[in-house]
Amino acid sequence: MSGQNIVTPTAETLASAAKAAKKGKGLPPVHLWNPPFCGDLDMRIARDGTWFYLGTPIGRKELVRLFSTILRRDGDDYFLVTPVEKVGITVDDAPFVAVDFTVEGQGEAQTLTFETNVGDFAQAGAEHPIRVVRDAETGEPSPYVMIRAGLEALIDRKSFYRLVDIGAHHDVDGQSWFGLWSGDTFFRVIPSADLPG
Repeated sequence: MSGQNIVTPTAETLASAAKAAKKGKGLPPVHLWNPPFCGDLDMRIARDGTWFYLGTPIGRKELVRLFSTILRRDGDDYFLVTPVEKVGITVDDAPFVAVDFTVEGQGEAQTLTFETNVGDFAQAGAEHPIRVVRDAETGEPSPYVMIRAGLEALIDRKSFYRLVDIGAHHDVDGQSWFGLWSGDTFFRVIPSADLPG
């Protein structure tokens, strides 16, 4: 047996590594890091955006924000990544929740800027698309906006209702759709013919 001491990552060691890796005000370059996979951590992001560690909600917003800066999606899996370790975590739906948005302009010149539960901002457009998934059985919509590098935010219910209020009809490939304009892009929500009443 070698004299090397294998350390199992914990939330504390990841937080320390994330703090050490953070330089300046920008996000750490997690897309450039390729550390060894160290296994899965008992950490979960619930659909409402609450982060859990060992089954207990993480109450410190600063800690959740710190973890969110080292989150990366590879394929369908989510990881917390530092320069020296990569651990798998569970994400119930999307890793973030869009809790608010601002509107500038109107109609086709409209711009929507979303804010997430962890303090990220994203201006909807070609690089930050909005998509809506409808439940096959209930028709219930689940709206998302891309925040960064494959990481989406579920748009919360109050924000989605506000978005519906400013939605518009637009023809796409010969079919009328109800949707949203932002960043010179039209995002389809539902075929106009499927709108209730």
